[in-house]
Amino acid sequence: MTRSARLIIALLALVGALIALYLTLFKVGVIGQLVCNVGSCERVNTSRWAMFLGLPVAAWGLASYVVLLVLALVSLQRDTLERQVALLLVALSAWSVLFSAWLTSKELFVIHAICIWCVTSATIMALIFLASLAELARARRVDREERFDARDAAPAAPSRSGPIRG
Repeated sequence: MTRSARLIIALLALVGALIALYLTLFKVGVIGQLVCNVGSCERVNTSRWAMFLGLPVAAWGLASYVVLLVLALVSLQRDTLERQVALLLVALSAWSVLFSAWLTSKELFVIHAICIWCVTSATIMALIFLASLAELARARRVDREERFDARDAAPAAPSRSGPIRG
């Protein structure tokens, strides 16, 4: 991955983690009221859809963002893991985008309320997914170029016919 793209993914993941932390703290009762100038954040975050497998949805989001942040930061340090990290970033962000889309559909069609924090988080995750896709494509291109260059640099095999005698 390019250094700037990795930094962008890390920055987006950090912002997403802060939003998810804020929503998690509300859901577990540390914060008494959400600041929400647009939409019905409390209605969404107190609905039955705000829990998944016994944990707040925001906590799952927080965990995802932290993993994405760590992967992006690791990729800044280890260029040799470039393609593997790019694959992990794409996989995790793709799953998160699908989960966010499902949750947004619940907001629109079941709860009939929108949480601007949730929409912002979904948008951040979509941006991470797009950046990760671009990085995976670039990592694959670099791998192909390296394989192609390695083939060109390989010495020609010696002839088996032996030396020419005259």
